[in-house]
Amino acid sequence: MTENSSLGRILFITLGCAKNEVDTDRMRALLISSGFEETVDVENADVAIVNTCSFLASATEESVEATLELAEGRAQGVRSCPIIMCGCVPSRYGDDLPEQLPEVAAFVKADDEDGIVDVVADVLGISVGSPVLDASAMLRTVQGASAFVKISEGCDRFCAFCAIPYIRGRYHSRPSDEIVSEVSALMARGVREVVLIGQDTGIWGSDFDGDETLAKLLVRVAEAVRPYNGWVRVLYLQPEGMTDELIAAIRDTPEVLPYIDIPIQHCSARILKAMGRSGDPQQLHELFAKLRSEIPGMVLRTTGMAGFPGETDEEADELYDFIESEEFDYTSVFAYSQEEGTRAAAMDCQVDEETKLERTQRLIDLVEELGFSATAKHVGERVDVIVDGIEETEDGVELIGHAWFQAPDCDGAVHIASGEAAVGDIVTVDLVDSFCYEMVGEIVKEAR
Repeated sequence: MTENSSLGRILFITLGCAKNEVDTDRMRALLISSGFEETVDVENADVAIVNTCSFLASATEESVEATLELAEGRAQGVRSCPIIMCGCVPSRYGDDLPEQLPEVAAFVKADDEDGIVDVVADVLGISVGSPVLDASAMLRTVQGASAFVKISEGCDRFCAFCAIPYIRGRYHSRPSDEIVSEVSALMARGVREVVLIGQDTGIWGSDFDGDETLAKLLVRVAEAVRPYNGWVRVLYLQPEGMTDELIAAIRDTPEVLPYIDIPIQHCSARILKAMGRSGDPQQLHELFAKLRSEIPGMVLRTTGMAGFPGETDEEADELYDFIESEEFDYTSVFAYSQEEGTRAAAMDCQVDEETKLERTQRLIDLVEELGFSATAKHVGERVDVIVDGIEETEDGVELIGHAWFQAPDCDGAVHIASGEAAVGDIVTVDLVDSFCYEMVGEIVKEAR
């Protein structure tokens, strides 16, 4: 235990997607407001909190390995601190975990994370008063120029390949007033871009009485960031969610970036139906043509899955040809994973691993060629860049940030070799070169 006024030092390890980052931030804010402090050094930690991912089997394995690595260090005397496992792994496998992972002091499901203060206090055997903040407050700690904001939780789609509904529960939208309040507080504390996320952002508000929609929410969020010259980005829009109202809101609201992320997974009508999804190549082509027509210069991101059960060589070629013809700016490619408890896992037409990996690599080669080319097309543009970090290099200080067409943490960055700015500043740069998904910029207007 620490000897200063702090109740204890907490080490956070977060695995998985941006939604887990938000959840960790909520726990961090609750614990700090209650008298704990954060440490990034395991040797100084009184408690280690591992926020886990279980979207894929590989993610579950990574989460367990990270936990066991901490336990091994503890056993070797690196630091005698208890480990608390939070998030998706306990939500998915909760009842079996205490026996399987005796190294862990406590397990906290995703739905129970707002009670983290009591869990930590119990593990440490100490008494803690009520948190200064509660679950309805703006539970965030600002750590950069961009912040992810969850607008919903859970999912009702029950796609055949996906375990998320079993981990995170049914879909429920977060109230708009709560979202806007959080966005306003983040902007006041230095954030310059909010990224709205959820499992299915396009249907936000559909579970409320009345006519609340994502389009209306975007307008309200835009009003909150406008005094700060801020940006609004929205991710994870399913094809069915791209309504005329939403397209118009993205097009006509200056603060909302013309960056659209639509994970199609596949284009074959038969495969999509087997996945529990809808659509066909013609419908998808028409959607993307409409988006490009309505929002000129927009950037498109998608996701493709290779090797879903029953996928034929012809259907694999169909997906390849579709992606090639659409020339997406960014495409994430995943090999199908046979996830325990999902409908697809029980299908008797699994694609063998060698074929699955060959199809995956073929798609990766294609999307990298397309993505590198799309990135290079921005050379010569003058754009605003949000500074995300500052790095010391052999040649001096380098500013690293991102432009409107780069989602933070996934699309590459802009590297600026000279100039002065702080994290969170917005600088105007000329884009002079590109390499892979990265860009090189030169400042033409100092930070504001």
